[in-house]
Amino acid sequence: MKSTGIVRKVDELGRIVIPIELRRTLDIGIKDSLEIYVEDDQIILKKYMPACSFCNNASDIQQFKGKNICSECLAELIKDFAE
Repeated sequence: MKSTGIVRKVDELGRIVIPIELRRTLDIGIKDSLEIYVEDDQIILKKYMPACSFCNNASDIQQFKGKNICSECLAELIKDFAE
């Protein structure tokens, strides 16, 4: 992990502002979701990527009845129901 040299203060509501340059670099847009991780004494923010409800794969995700499913699991389900 490399330091950006950017320091921000926490406001009275517990918020911090992520600088626009950093948001542009990391492709974080308005209303994007961020996951919050804690590792030892560090807080880690990561852009949220929805994952498959069955295998936790984060690529080629679709939604079906409010659940995330990847194309591989979808193909497997279709195959199982066809039998």
